[in-house]
Amino acid sequence: MSRRDTRVRHRMASLCLHYPDDVRDRLPLLRGGLAEVPEPGVAALVDHLERTSPVDAARHYVEVFDTKADRCLHLTWYTDGDTRRRGGALAALKQEYRRHGLRLADGELPDYLPVLLEFAALTGEVRSLAGFRPALDLLHRNLVALGTPYAPVVAGVLATLPARVETRALHGDEVEFVGREPVLLGYPTSHAERAR
Repeated sequence: MSRRDTRVRHRMASLCLHYPDDVRDRLPLLRGGLAEVPEPGVAALVDHLERTSPVDAARHYVEVFDTKADRCLHLTWYTDGDTRRRGGALAALKQEYRRHGLRLADGELPDYLPVLLEFAALTGEVRSLAGFRPALDLLHRNLVALGTPYAPVVAGVLATLPARVETRALHGDEVEFVGREPVLLGYPTSHAERAR
């Protein structure tokens, strides 16, 4: 896969993972991207959005991404949970975006998967995205278990990333991979907190 094709795939996945109302106007753009770089997961999701009513598409999106912490699109929840390290991880991502001359929209968090994908698409830099590979693996498994058409989109993203990534350099010396087990209440917590 060429570097350019990878960037197109990241851009299409970024668009697909936004709230459906934001995606509907961009379906022709996605179809154009698919003509240039075929991506089965994106094609399946575009088909789903085209044949699903706006209300049902929105309801499905909320059910998939907004009701369970282990399916959220904010990736530092998987790596840092509700800890003070999460703030540092978010600040490091913002600094990386600024280093490339990019600024976030008001109210947008830098660990939101569509934002990370857009950054990778614009810059060709996948290190930040790849540093979240364990989180993406977990998200993908949870989406597959749910049977949602969003799962193949995340699978397509994973296919563009290296299998192994040195996370220490990206997230500091101590990386806490939380949320690997189902969470009963609230957002993911550390394993130590669950053991109490």
